[in-house]
Amino acid sequence: MGMKKFIFSSFLILSLLFTVGGVWGQDVLTRQILDDSALRLALVDTWFKEVPGRVLNKAPEYYTLRGGSRVQVRVETTGQNRDEFAIVIAREQNGAYTGRAQGSWALTRRRDNDPSGMRIRVFLRSDFNTYVQFRPFNDEKCLMDVVLYDGYVMRSHPVPVPFERLFTLPLDEILNLAGNTFPRRYFDPEPGMYRDSRAFIAKVRARLNELFFLDDGAQDENGNFVFINTLMPQATQTGRGGVNCSGFAKWVVDGILRPFTGERLAITPLKAPFGNRGSPFTDTWEALRDPFFGLDWIRNLASIAGTILRSPAFASLEEIEVRGNPFSYGILRQDGGSSVYAYPGYIQNAGFGFEGLYPLLYTLAIDEPGRIYLAAVNDEIGAPETPDNPRGLPRIRQYYHVAVLVPYFTERGVFQVAVFESGEETSFTAFRTRYPGQFVNLVRIPIDGSFDP
Repeated sequence: MGMKKFIFSSFLILSLLFTVGGVWGQDVLTRQILDDSALRLALVDTWFKEVPGRVLNKAPEYYTLRGGSRVQVRVETTGQNRDEFAIVIAREQNGAYTGRAQGSWALTRRRDNDPSGMRIRVFLRSDFNTYVQFRPFNDEKCLMDVVLYDGYVMRSHPVPVPFERLFTLPLDEILNLAGNTFPRRYFDPEPGMYRDSRAFIAKVRARLNELFFLDDGAQDENGNFVFINTLMPQATQTGRGGVNCSGFAKWVVDGILRPFTGERLAITPLKAPFGNRGSPFTDTWEALRDPFFGLDWIRNLASIAGTILRSPAFASLEEIEVRGNPFSYGILRQDGGSSVYAYPGYIQNAGFGFEGLYPLLYTLAIDEPGRIYLAAVNDEIGAPETPDNPRGLPRIRQYYHVAVLVPYFTERGVFQVAVFESGEETSFTAFRTRYPGQFVNLVRIPIDGSFDP
């Protein structure tokens, strides 16, 4: 180590105000992130404002922050935009410098001789999908974005300092610039609040071998596996019960409620219409196509669960249905690039578009811990003309699939979504990509970790 580097490291040890709030591998609260503003101050002339050609030729440099944490400063280039490069202050995590560990910081610059930066991105959690971002605006202000899994919970919020002032401000001062509008809670999950969710997931997984997929199958209030349409018993000698997607959702809800009531739910009341849906036009097709079966089914399940687990006041549509949406813009990624688009949020008689479902579930996990969500997938569906049906069938919205979604954080604070459907566990990626351009309606059900179907 050269004398200059040694002196600077000693300066950091004396100057930095915060200490490490926990061991790497599990994030600390955002207010406990070790501040590196003294390091950034020393990098302004040699990295942040240096001629791009010289910066691009720099080798990575390493520094030690107070508390023993190591930091790597390096240049990153990507194939997506050859006109840009990033200066990354990467925190060490488990011996690696990914640039996405909690507290890591990146300044994106142009390759031409323009000394101004384009954006600053700060990772407040060890999750590259969640970050805050700042962009220049004018000589007195810059703009702040908060992004969670490609959903903007804050976009272009003005903060009262010039962009370059962020080069040297302590991290918590930067975050406080947005005042109470900064949604800090989305970066400070408490893993202990999801013990019930993790226990519930484990218990559901352990019982899945009791089931197999059978079209129109479900378990009635007496524990018999029957067909939903006729209530006739299933002819099975396997020792396992047959369920379709709707029957499986009922099996899950029965498992949540039976420890409290000692009973399972009857099937017929779950098929009753619930709340406003459709129009006079779709009314004429109810008997033939039953377009709202999945929507009525999950609403009835959630309403009954709300009554039993909370009170009759929690049985209304306003209580059980997810309608709020914390973001109105998203990032669309395709063909190696990305663009910002306006996300419509909740749409009456449809729910939410699949492209915004994951960030929505992330915010729900933070805002409503200890809940699962029944999802009714829907799309506008018709049928082409055929010799037997020369007029075809008109396109109307049909709710044709039901799934159980459990958003939660692991013991180490990693966000995940467990997906159960039709008697098995699938992945969220498979669930999302199966229904491109379609919609999902969500209802919420509280859990306490108990499960016995």
